[in-house]
Amino acid sequence: MKHTTALITGSTGGLGIEFVKLHARQGGDVILVGRDENKLDEQKKWVKDTYHVQVYSIAADFTNYNAAETIYNTVRDLGVTVDYLINNAGFGGQGTFVERTIEQDLYMANVNMITPTKLMKLFLPEFIARNSGRILNVSSTAALIPGPLQAEYYATKAYLTSLSNAVWYELKDTGVSCTVLMPGAMATGFAAAGGLADTKMFANAGKPEQVAKDGYEGMMKGEMSVISGLPGWQKGFVKLMPMMPKKITMGFIADQQTVK
Repeated sequence: MKHTTALITGSTGGLGIEFVKLHARQGGDVILVGRDENKLDEQKKWVKDTYHVQVYSIAADFTNYNAAETIYNTVRDLGVTVDYLINNAGFGGQGTFVERTIEQDLYMANVNMITPTKLMKLFLPEFIARNSGRILNVSSTAALIPGPLQAEYYATKAYLTSLSNAVWYELKDTGVSCTVLMPGAMATGFAAAGGLADTKMFANAGKPEQVAKDGYEGMMKGEMSVISGLPGWQKGFVKLMPMMPKKITMGFIADQQTVK
């Protein structure tokens, strides 16, 4: 492949680590973006030593409304051209809408919706001007149905999926693409961080390696949507979801997300 640079948010955990490996393994440079500067420094050294590519790191708090501008301006200061934008950072959180604090849900909105949207707004004009570039937005199969006990998380992923699909259509014939990756429950730090580790939803969580591979390859092909990492029952459930009454589906989701 031609020499490229991928900017990967949430690079130090879960899917982010796998995206970094996939890109660097092919000789591509990476811009690591995360919240913890110490973790970024460790990852930067490991990627350089393992893959012998150019590695940059940017510490940014995605709960901050201006995080995207910080990232974009830092990239400009570095003089680096971003070829692939992988919006991977995101988090969930178990609890009813009323129980969760305003701060928790506003932070989630910033991380899961606002920052990815702003990064797309900032980088897309450059991609289009070059007639080349790839965007991969990590959403979730949670985008397909309202999710009691994670009401805002499901809503943020519905937003990101809808936005990604519409932008994919708008980018036709530009040489640029926008792919959305929709994983099922995965064995990453997501469940523990969101208080979901002891729920039925994550009892048979999949591994992130294959999901990242499917998403990365889908991005490279310019696909609109990629669904990956669904355990057996989730595959059937996703297929049946459009035909099931929404009230019944939401009852099932609520049961799956209730802490044991």
